[in-house]
Amino acid sequence: MKRYILGISCFYHDSAASLILNDKIVSAVQEERFTRKKHDSNFPSHSIKYILEKENIDLKNIDAVVYYEKPLLTFERLLETYLATAPRGIRSFIAAMQVWLKEKLFIKYQIKKELISIQKKYTSDHKNIKLPKLLFSEHHLSHASAAFYPSPFEEAVILCMDGVGEWATTSAWLGSGNQIKPIWQISFPHSLGLLYSAFTYYCGFKVNSGEYKLMGLAPYGEPKYHQIIKEKLVDIKDDGTFKLNMDYFKYHRGLRMTSRKFDKLFGRPARNSETKLDQFHMDIASSIQLVTEEIVLKLAKSLREETGIKNLCLSGGVALNCVANGKLLRKNIFDNIWIQPASGDAGNSLGAAFLIWYKHWNNERTINEDDSMNGSYLGCSFSNKEIIEYLEDVKADYETIEDDLLFEIVADLLNQGKVIGWFNGAMEFGPRALGARSIIGDPRNEKMQSIMNLKIKYRESFRPFAPSILEEDVSETFELNEKSPYMLLVAQINQEKCIKMSNKEKKLFGIDKLNIRRSTLPAITHVDYSARVQTVSKKTNPRYYKLIESFKKKTGCSTIINTSFNVRGEPIVCTPQDAFRCFMRTEMDILVLENQILFKNKQKLIDNKEDWMQEFALD
Repeated sequence: MKRYILGISCFYHDSAASLILNDKIVSAVQEERFTRKKHDSNFPSHSIKYILEKENIDLKNIDAVVYYEKPLLTFERLLETYLATAPRGIRSFIAAMQVWLKEKLFIKYQIKKELISIQKKYTSDHKNIKLPKLLFSEHHLSHASAAFYPSPFEEAVILCMDGVGEWATTSAWLGSGNQIKPIWQISFPHSLGLLYSAFTYYCGFKVNSGEYKLMGLAPYGEPKYHQIIKEKLVDIKDDGTFKLNMDYFKYHRGLRMTSRKFDKLFGRPARNSETKLDQFHMDIASSIQLVTEEIVLKLAKSLREETGIKNLCLSGGVALNCVANGKLLRKNIFDNIWIQPASGDAGNSLGAAFLIWYKHWNNERTINEDDSMNGSYLGCSFSNKEIIEYLEDVKADYETIEDDLLFEIVADLLNQGKVIGWFNGAMEFGPRALGARSIIGDPRNEKMQSIMNLKIKYRESFRPFAPSILEEDVSETFELNEKSPYMLLVAQINQEKCIKMSNKEKKLFGIDKLNIRRSTLPAITHVDYSARVQTVSKKTNPRYYKLIESFKKKTGCSTIINTSFNVRGEPIVCTPQDAFRCFMRTEMDILVLENQILFKNKQKLIDNKEDWMQEFALD
């Protein structure tokens, strides 16, 4: 019997929709990819429409719709928090209540209204529309479900760490068979995710999107403030549980993340975005990264001792901290670790859907020996026919080439130092580009990091790039013996590939270290000789695998640079139109859209910018 379940997350950040058919994932997509608004929080109407059209169904075929959290519990937490801190935070309280009383308190009705609007497209009888049953999960339970049910484990400890759900900020669960049971939780305002976000804010990056920048900045600094943070800001117990000193924070009662007392502790106010980063910010980043790693490791150790279970699943925004994940792996606290690739709120749409099938409806669980995420290639895909129709429409110059010759040509272009947009198969679900919507380059090229950062991505020069490597070759280049298909583990470069710094180079500080050649793969080697690794499987992405294999045959190198196909401030591209726009707006050399290859120097150039924007439907 076919039963469809639609999971949705929205109204906070990273809106998404996921559809499962019985226990199989049909699609999972983020709203930002369609609207081109990064971290779009609106109702995922575009995502739902895409999912329904792809499966050739409408809402009458859906057995249940499930929302990823319980809004009334979140409202309860807001009221209790503001009452506890009153009269401080009155401006923040008024602002929050205006939104809640207008929209969020009535999410159930808002969801139904949006679903009715979607269903009207599929029926002429607009007065008698019947909707599927609407259910609600809890935020951290959705995280736990997203982490455990697609994992390859029959039994596992589940650790969820993020900013905050309804009340929980860190929670531990026990997954066994088709059931998930709570062990313990840490509640708001004491939050590891919000602690890290406070330092993200303090260093001038945007909260809920700039945390990975803070992580990338950390290796340029020294953890000089590590002890101060532990003495003044967060009390960490031996088992990893913690309590924040809320005198230094304002996120629970104000419009800022940190208080004046926080600024006074570190001797200066929060950095304004876009102003120069200096050694102080690098040391701050290094310090909070070390504190975060200490908490994660202690929590993991205590959970292993407490339960005796050998498998660990991770989810929540903190689970995207791949540096902490890499250290957790190397400590061998658990025998096996699996991390949900869409660990943020977007992934909760999938977790909520699985929760209904397994826990609520009590169906038997099926386990895939790898996992059930299909490489996280769960989004939109486009045929060569659709791509050619678009390219003809915009009068682009292109050539269609069969796979084997295409891979050989692209490998040769990579070897020549070209920067290539690679659009291939179904779009990834989650924040990482995994070879479906990627910009690729040669990691051996010393200039490639600065070229891609400044001329293609238009982002900060300190940001590292990740390597994609053939799955079977990973241990030849990195100190890693595990699969890392979702780019969620950081590993060190093997010693034989490292280049030792001279005494003069060792004395350099901060960003001055950026252009020092540190390995035979300089473009993907961070300043601490690490890299965020993606292992590529022939099973889940055969075309990307064959491309890297062709590059290896030509160069002897089984690694290429892989960064997300977008420019700074924009979501990863979704459609061929998005990819072509990005290609034309940057200094990218080549664009590959499935089997179509485009060279920048052969494209039509228009002198008048307005005509050019109109010609290529740019906005």
